[in-house]
Amino acid sequence: MIRIELSAELEALRSVVRRFVEAELEPWVDRLEENTFPAPLVEAMAAQGYLGMRLSREYGGAGMSVAQYCLVQEELSRSNPIFTILTASTGGLAPTAIERYGTPEQKQKYLPRLTSGKGRSAFALTEPGAGSDSAAIRTRAVRQDGGWSITGTKHFISGGEQADFIMVMAVTDPSKRAKGITAFVVDRHAPGFKVARVDVTMGSPAWTLAELAFEDCFVSEEAVVGAVGGGFAIAQEALNEGRLSVACTCLGAADRLLELAIGHARNRQTFGSALAKHQAIQWMLADSATELSAARSLVYATLRALDEGKDIGSAASMCKLYCSEMAGRIADRAVQIHGGMGVLRGFPVERFYRDLRLFRIGEGTSEVQRMVIARDVLRG
Repeated sequence: MIRIELSAELEALRSVVRRFVEAELEPWVDRLEENTFPAPLVEAMAAQGYLGMRLSREYGGAGMSVAQYCLVQEELSRSNPIFTILTASTGGLAPTAIERYGTPEQKQKYLPRLTSGKGRSAFALTEPGAGSDSAAIRTRAVRQDGGWSITGTKHFISGGEQADFIMVMAVTDPSKRAKGITAFVVDRHAPGFKVARVDVTMGSPAWTLAELAFEDCFVSEEAVVGAVGGGFAIAQEALNEGRLSVACTCLGAADRLLELAIGHARNRQTFGSALAKHQAIQWMLADSATELSAARSLVYATLRALDEGKDIGSAASMCKLYCSEMAGRIADRAVQIHGGMGVLRGFPVERFYRDLRLFRIGEGTSEVQRMVIARDVLRG
């Protein structure tokens, strides 16, 4: 396959992360089906600076660029995409939004807990009646003496039941629609907040989605992140970068799946010859290699443009759309090539197959990405 070149700095980072993953994380992979992020694993990732990667060194982070962060996500996902839950909850949507728009007090209170591995965050935007149309959220925040009272329900919140604090988007001025949405940071012990339900997905057991209930949940004035009415813009900026992270997660998983499929095709004998000798298998491998190379070219070009300060328009949506669907196709072919072994619990291709299906929905469905891309195209 064509080698997609990165800068020398990023290639060096890839080598460091891959060595760490193989030595420190791979031994945990099989146990993560039953135990979510054991303390030694969290401590190892914190020690290497892989928690709070996007956060500045002032708060114990690594100060990574979007490109560096995404490259780490790609390498972690070659082992198991589940590791990106931990990196996202400590350096993804909510943490980066707080560092950019939060007060000095908010940053000092929340961010060091994430980089040390002693805390996790969640990002609460989606509601039962507002998923793809995020501007239609109905959770309300009403001013009270000394703060705000939040009432509403959020659901499908990744890791919401384990988060120490949650960034919550709530309507503060219904007449303004998107411009009437404000971001709040809510501690898990805030009065009026509770985890109403936890759902286990079709993916690994660690992929949980929580329903969060706010019943006259009081937060102080200091809980507002950024400007009142500026929450929707904060959410969209965070989601845009989150989509690039998802794209790289899919790249890493797809790369590993192709590697596994090639190895099995070379070693498995059928009808007196290796699977790799059969044209049907060769075509599946060829299609997978082509799509993976195309996806990697698109993502790396977008990350370079972002690092150079260029306006990438809808490119993040293109990356997320293409990579999540590409990885699904490669996972399906890998299962087919493995035959009966491909559908057995405990085999990597089966685990990847289940986990990757989630990425065509999270951070905005494929259909929403197409809407974003089409609007950008039609604007010319």
